[in-house]
Amino acid sequence: MQFDQLRRRDFITLIGGTAAWPLAAVAQQTGKRIGFIEAGSRAANQIFLDSFRDGLAALGWATGQNLEIMDRWVEARNERLPQILDELLTSKVDVLVTAAAPASLAAKQATQTIPIVAVGIPDPVGIDLVASLARPGGNVTGFSSLSVELTAKRVELLHEMLPKASLIDILFNPKDQGAQLAVADANTAVARFGLISRAIEAVSPDDIERAFTRMRAESPHALFIINDPLTVSYRDRIMRLALDQRLAVITGFRAFVASGALASLGTSLPNDFKRAARLVDKILRGASPSELPVEQPTEFELAINLRTAKELGIQVPPQLLARADEVIE
Repeated sequence: MQFDQLRRRDFITLIGGTAAWPLAAVAQQTGKRIGFIEAGSRAANQIFLDSFRDGLAALGWATGQNLEIMDRWVEARNERLPQILDELLTSKVDVLVTAAAPASLAAKQATQTIPIVAVGIPDPVGIDLVASLARPGGNVTGFSSLSVELTAKRVELLHEMLPKASLIDILFNPKDQGAQLAVADANTAVARFGLISRAIEAVSPDDIERAFTRMRAESPHALFIINDPLTVSYRDRIMRLALDQRLAVITGFRAFVASGALASLGTSLPNDFKRAARLVDKILRGASPSELPVEQPTEFELAINLRTAKELGIQVPPQLLARADEVIE
Protein backbone atom coordinates (compact mmCIF):
# COMPACT_ATOMS: atom_id res chain seq x y z
CA MET A 1 0.00 0.00 0.00
CA GLN A 2 1.58 3.29 -1.11
CA PHE A 3 1.86 6.30 1.14
CA ASP A 4 -0.22 8.42 -1.24
CA GLN A 5 -3.18 6.17 -0.49
CA LEU A 6 -3.34 7.70 3.00
CA ARG A 7 -4.64 11.14 2.14
CA ARG A 8 -5.05 14.05 4.48
CA ARG A 9 -7.94 13.51 6.86
CA ASP A 10 -8.54 10.02 5.52
CA PHE A 11 -11.49 8.30 7.08
CA ILE A 12 -12.13 4.64 7.70
CA THR A 13 -15.37 3.05 8.75
CA LEU A 14 -16.40 4.09 12.21
CA ILE A 15 -17.81 1.29 14.29
CA GLY A 16 -20.76 2.36 16.34
CA GLY A 17 -22.17 5.79 16.90
CA THR A 18 -24.45 7.57 19.28
CA ALA A 19 -26.85 10.43 19.48
CA ALA A 20 -26.96 12.75 22.44
CA TRP A 21 -29.79 12.00 24.82
CA PRO A 22 -32.03 14.83 25.95
CA LEU A 23 -30.43 16.89 28.66
CA ALA A 24 -33.41 16.29 30.90
CA ALA A 25 -32.73 12.56 30.81
CA VAL A 26 -29.07 13.14 31.64
CA ALA A 27 -30.02 15.36 34.55
CA GLN A 28 -31.81 12.41 36.14
CA GLN A 29 -28.51 10.53 36.33
CA THR A 30 -26.67 12.50 38.97
CA GLY A 31 -23.53 11.68 40.83
CA LYS A 32 -21.72 9.62 38.19
CA ARG A 33 -18.00 9.32 38.85
CA ILE A 34 -15.26 8.71 36.30
CA GLY A 35 -11.68 7.73 37.07
CA PHE A 36 -9.39 9.23 34.41
CA ILE A 37 -5.86 7.80 34.36
CA GLU A 38 -3.44 9.59 32.04
CA ALA A 39 -0.17 7.75 31.59
CA GLY A 40 1.94 10.88 31.17
CA SER A 41 2.12 14.20 33.00
CA ARG A 42 -0.47 16.94 33.33
CA ALA A 43 2.01 19.50 31.96
CA ALA A 44 2.49 17.48 28.77
CA ASN A 45 -0.97 16.00 28.27
CA GLN A 46 -3.63 18.27 29.76
CA ILE A 47 -5.15 18.53 26.26
CA PHE A 48 -6.31 14.91 26.51
CA LEU A 49 -8.38 15.57 29.63
CA ASP A 50 -9.73 18.80 28.17
CA SER A 51 -10.81 17.00 24.99
CA PHE A 52 -12.51 14.28 27.01
CA ARG A 53 -14.39 16.88 29.05
CA ASP A 54 -15.47 18.65 25.86
CA GLY A 55 -16.85 15.39 24.53
CA LEU A 56 -18.80 14.78 27.71
CA ALA A 57 -20.16 18.34 27.74
CA ALA A 58 -21.52 17.87 24.22
CA LEU A 59 -23.51 14.91 25.54
CA GLY A 60 -24.94 16.82 28.49
CA TRP A 61 -22.52 15.74 31.20
CA ALA A 62 -21.16 18.60 33.30
CA THR A 63 -18.52 18.25 36.00
CA GLY A 64 -19.79 19.57 39.29
CA GLN A 65 -23.42 19.00 38.26
CA ASN A 66 -24.15 15.44 37.20
CA LEU A 67 -20.56 14.19 36.92
CA GLU A 68 -17.26 14.05 38.78
CA ILE A 69 -13.96 13.30 37.04
CA MET A 70 -11.19 12.04 39.29
CA ASP A 71 -8.10 12.60 37.15
CA ARG A 72 -4.80 10.96 38.02
CA TRP A 73 -1.44 11.41 36.24
CA VAL A 74 1.02 8.53 36.19
CA GLU A 75 3.91 10.72 34.87
CA ALA A 76 5.40 7.68 33.05
CA ARG A 77 6.04 6.01 36.43
CA ASN A 78 4.11 2.78 36.07
CA GLU A 79 4.99 1.70 39.60
CA ARG A 80 2.39 4.26 40.74
CA LEU A 81 -0.46 2.46 38.97
CA PRO A 82 -1.46 0.02 41.77
CA GLN A 83 -1.86 2.87 44.27
CA ILE A 84 -3.78 5.05 41.80
CA LEU A 85 -6.12 2.21 40.88
CA ASP A 86 -6.70 1.24 44.49
CA GLU A 87 -7.65 4.83 45.30
CA LEU A 88 -10.06 5.13 42.37
CA LEU A 89 -11.69 1.75 42.93
CA THR A 90 -12.11 2.52 46.64
CA SER A 91 -13.86 5.74 45.57
CA LYS A 92 -16.36 3.56 43.67
CA VAL A 93 -15.96 5.10 40.25
CA ASP A 94 -18.56 4.09 37.66
CA VAL A 95 -16.11 3.98 34.74
CA LEU A 96 -12.33 4.03 34.30
CA VAL A 97 -10.78 5.84 31.33
CA THR A 98 -7.17 4.79 30.79
CA ALA A 99 -4.43 5.96 28.43
CA ALA A 100 -1.81 3.65 26.87
CA ALA A 101 -1.13 -0.04 27.38
CA PRO A 102 0.42 -0.20 30.89
CA ALA A 103 -2.40 1.72 32.59
CA SER A 104 -5.09 -0.15 30.67
CA LEU A 105 -3.65 -3.58 31.44
CA ALA A 106 -3.15 -2.65 35.10
CA ALA A 107 -6.78 -1.51 35.30
CA LYS A 108 -7.99 -4.77 33.74
CA GLN A 109 -5.97 -6.73 36.30
CA ALA A 110 -7.31 -4.60 39.15
CA THR A 111 -11.00 -5.03 38.33
CA GLN A 112 -13.17 -7.35 36.27
CA THR A 113 -16.39 -5.48 37.08
CA ILE A 114 -15.81 -1.73 36.64
CA PRO A 115 -16.10 -0.77 32.93
CA ILE A 116 -12.85 0.41 31.34
CA VAL A 117 -12.50 2.61 28.25
CA ALA A 118 -8.89 2.40 27.00
CA VAL A 119 -7.45 5.05 24.64
CA GLY A 120 -4.25 5.04 22.57
CA ILE A 121 -3.77 1.27 22.40
CA PRO A 122 -1.72 0.13 19.37
CA ASP A 123 -3.04 -3.44 19.32
CA PRO A 124 -5.68 -4.23 21.97
CA VAL A 125 -5.97 -7.86 20.85
CA GLY A 126 -2.21 -8.35 20.55
CA ILE A 127 -1.60 -7.30 24.15
CA ASP A 128 -4.56 -9.38 25.42
CA LEU A 129 -6.56 -6.37 26.52
CA VAL A 130 -9.67 -7.55 24.64
CA ALA A 131 -10.73 -10.80 23.00
CA SER A 132 -11.52 -9.17 19.65
CA LEU A 133 -12.22 -5.72 18.25
CA ALA A 134 -15.80 -6.52 17.32
CA ARG A 135 -16.65 -8.39 20.55
CA PRO A 136 -14.25 -7.25 23.28
CA GLY A 137 -15.71 -9.45 26.00
CA GLY A 138 -15.04 -8.73 29.65
CA ASN A 139 -15.13 -5.18 31.00
CA VAL A 140 -12.84 -3.36 28.53
CA THR A 141 -13.48 -1.48 25.29
CA GLY A 142 -11.91 1.61 23.77
CA PHE A 143 -9.79 2.69 20.82
CA SER A 144 -7.14 1.03 18.68
CA SER A 145 -4.45 3.24 17.15
CA LEU A 146 -3.75 0.96 14.15
CA SER A 147 -0.13 0.28 15.11
CA VAL A 148 0.84 -2.06 12.26
CA GLU A 149 -0.63 0.01 9.45
CA LEU A 150 0.58 3.39 10.66
CA THR A 151 4.04 2.22 11.70
CA ALA A 152 4.62 0.99 8.16
CA LYS A 153 3.35 4.30 6.79
CA ARG A 154 5.74 6.25 9.01
CA VAL A 155 8.71 4.22 7.78
CA GLU A 156 7.54 4.86 4.22
CA LEU A 157 7.31 8.58 5.02
CA LEU A 158 10.85 8.54 6.42
CA HIS A 159 12.18 6.79 3.33
CA GLU A 160 10.44 9.27 1.04
CA MET A 161 11.88 12.26 2.90
CA LEU A 162 15.34 10.73 3.48
CA PRO A 163 15.93 8.36 0.53
CA LYS A 164 19.67 8.06 1.30
CA ALA A 165 19.22 7.13 4.95
CA SER A 166 20.18 3.51 5.59
CA LEU A 167 20.67 3.29 9.37
CA ILE A 168 17.57 4.01 11.47
CA ASP A 169 17.54 3.98 15.27
CA ILE A 170 14.22 3.21 16.98
CA LEU A 171 13.72 4.74 20.43
CA PHE A 172 11.18 2.90 22.59
CA ASN A 173 10.23 1.85 26.10
CA PRO A 174 10.51 -1.96 26.44
CA LYS A 175 8.22 -1.93 29.49
CA ASP A 176 5.31 -0.64 27.41
CA GLN A 177 3.57 -3.63 25.83
CA GLY A 178 2.19 -1.57 22.98
CA ALA A 179 5.62 -0.12 22.23
CA GLN A 180 7.10 -3.61 22.04
CA LEU A 181 4.65 -4.54 19.28
CA ALA A 182 5.30 -1.25 17.47
CA VAL A 183 9.07 -1.92 17.42
CA ALA A 184 8.46 -5.28 15.77
CA ASP A 185 6.24 -3.57 13.18
CA ALA A 186 8.90 -0.91 12.56
CA ASN A 187 11.68 -3.47 12.12
CA THR A 188 9.58 -5.33 9.57
CA ALA A 189 8.81 -2.15 7.65
CA VAL A 190 12.45 -0.97 7.71
CA ALA A 191 13.63 -4.32 6.36
CA ARG A 192 11.22 -4.05 3.43
CA PHE A 193 13.13 -0.99 2.25
CA GLY A 194 16.48 -2.74 2.65
CA LEU A 195 17.46 -0.52 5.60
CA ILE A 196 19.09 -1.34 8.92
CA SER A 197 17.34 -0.63 12.22
CA ARG A 198 18.58 -0.68 15.81
CA ALA A 199 16.32 -0.69 18.84
CA ILE A 200 17.37 1.83 21.50
CA GLU A 201 15.72 1.28 24.88
CA ALA A 202 14.64 3.96 27.36
CA VAL A 203 12.72 3.03 30.50
CA SER A 204 13.33 6.16 32.57
CA PRO A 205 14.19 9.84 31.96
CA ASP A 206 17.85 9.05 32.75
CA ASP A 207 17.81 6.39 30.04
CA ILE A 208 16.95 9.07 27.47
CA GLU A 209 20.30 10.77 28.04
CA ARG A 210 22.15 7.45 27.82
CA ALA A 211 20.30 6.53 24.63
CA PHE A 212 21.46 9.69 22.90
CA THR A 213 25.02 9.17 24.11
CA ARG A 214 24.92 5.79 22.38
CA MET A 215 23.43 7.31 19.25
CA ARG A 216 26.11 9.98 19.14
CA ALA A 217 28.76 7.27 19.05
CA GLU A 218 26.99 5.19 16.39
CA SER A 219 25.76 8.02 14.12
CA PRO A 220 22.37 6.87 12.81
CA HIS A 221 20.90 8.67 9.81
CA ALA A 222 17.47 9.17 11.39
CA LEU A 223 15.50 8.47 14.55
CA PHE A 224 12.14 6.73 14.65
CA ILE A 225 10.34 7.33 17.96
CA ILE A 226 7.73 4.91 19.27
CA ASN A 227 5.12 6.83 21.25
CA ASP A 228 4.55 5.79 24.83
CA PRO A 229 3.98 7.76 28.06
CA LEU A 230 7.72 8.21 28.63
CA THR A 231 8.64 9.51 25.17
CA VAL A 232 5.52 11.69 24.92
CA SER A 233 6.00 13.21 28.38
CA TYR A 234 9.69 13.99 27.72
CA ARG A 235 9.33 14.96 24.08
CA ASP A 236 10.87 18.42 24.53
CA ARG A 237 14.00 16.93 26.10
CA ILE A 238 14.18 14.22 23.44
CA MET A 239 13.92 16.75 20.64
CA ARG A 240 16.61 19.01 22.14
CA LEU A 241 18.99 16.06 22.22
CA ALA A 242 18.02 14.94 18.71
CA LEU A 243 18.49 18.38 17.20
CA ASP A 244 21.85 18.75 18.96
CA GLN A 245 22.91 15.67 17.00
CA ARG A 246 21.19 16.90 13.81
CA LEU A 247 18.96 13.85 13.74
CA ALA A 248 15.84 13.82 11.62
CA VAL A 249 12.99 12.48 13.75
CA ILE A 250 9.84 10.72 12.55
CA THR A 251 7.11 9.85 15.02
CA GLY A 252 3.38 9.31 15.40
CA PHE A 253 2.38 12.21 17.65
CA ARG A 254 1.84 15.68 16.23
CA ALA A 255 3.16 17.49 19.33
CA PHE A 256 6.69 16.23 18.59
CA VAL A 257 6.73 18.31 15.40
CA ALA A 258 6.05 21.48 17.36
CA SER A 259 9.12 20.57 19.44
CA GLY A 260 11.31 20.14 16.35
CA ALA A 261 10.67 16.69 14.85
CA LEU A 262 10.88 16.54 11.08
CA ALA A 263 7.47 14.92 10.65
CA SER A 264 4.69 12.95 12.32
CA LEU A 265 1.96 10.74 10.97
CA GLY A 266 -0.66 9.37 13.29
CA THR A 267 -4.10 9.49 14.73
CA SER A 268 -5.42 12.51 16.58
CA LEU A 269 -5.14 11.53 20.24
CA PRO A 270 -7.14 14.55 21.44
CA ASN A 271 -9.88 13.50 19.02
CA ASP A 272 -9.77 9.94 20.34
CA PHE A 273 -10.21 11.19 23.91
CA LYS A 274 -13.13 13.32 22.79
CA ARG A 275 -14.69 10.32 21.10
CA ALA A 276 -14.09 8.25 24.24
CA ALA A 277 -16.77 10.38 25.88
CA ARG A 278 -19.35 8.69 23.64
CA LEU A 279 -18.38 5.24 24.88
CA VAL A 280 -18.47 6.47 28.47
CA ASP A 281 -21.89 8.01 27.84
CA LYS A 282 -23.22 4.67 26.55
CA ILE A 283 -21.81 2.81 29.54
CA LEU A 284 -23.25 5.28 32.05
CA ARG A 285 -26.64 4.66 30.43
CA GLY A 286 -26.35 0.92 30.91
CA ALA A 287 -24.41 -0.47 27.93
CA SER A 288 -21.94 -3.28 28.60
CA PRO A 289 -18.35 -2.70 27.44
CA SER A 290 -18.22 -6.34 26.36
CA GLU A 291 -20.71 -5.50 23.60
CA LEU A 292 -19.24 -2.14 22.54
CA PRO A 293 -16.78 -2.73 19.67
CA VAL A 294 -13.28 -1.34 19.99
CA GLU A 295 -13.28 1.66 17.68
CA GLN A 296 -10.58 2.59 15.21
CA PRO A 297 -9.29 6.03 14.17
CA THR A 298 -11.29 8.30 11.89
CA GLU A 299 -8.58 10.94 11.45
CA PHE A 300 -4.92 10.74 10.45
CA GLU A 301 -2.68 13.77 10.74
CA LEU A 302 0.45 14.48 8.74
CA ALA A 303 2.57 17.30 10.19
CA ILE A 304 5.88 18.52 8.76
CA ASN A 305 8.38 20.92 10.29
CA LEU A 306 9.81 22.72 7.28
CA ARG A 307 12.04 24.82 9.51
CA THR A 308 13.72 21.67 10.84
CA ALA A 309 14.01 20.30 7.31
CA LYS A 310 15.86 23.43 6.19
CA GLU A 311 18.18 23.32 9.21
CA LEU A 312 19.05 19.69 8.42
CA GLY A 313 19.39 20.32 4.68
CA ILE A 314 16.46 18.06 3.79
CA GLN A 315 14.38 18.72 0.68
CA VAL A 316 10.79 17.80 1.46
CA PRO A 317 8.99 16.51 -1.66
CA PRO A 318 6.31 19.02 -2.75
CA GLN A 319 3.68 16.27 -2.87
CA LEU A 320 4.19 15.64 0.85
CA LEU A 321 3.82 19.31 1.69
CA ALA A 322 0.60 19.38 -0.31
CA ARG A 323 -0.80 16.51 1.75
CA ALA A 324 0.23 17.86 5.15
CA ASP A 325 -2.38 18.95 7.66
CA GLU A 326 0.18 21.25 9.30
CA VAL A 327 3.43 22.73 8.01
CA ILE A 328 5.67 24.64 10.41
CA GLU A 329 7.78 27.19 8.56
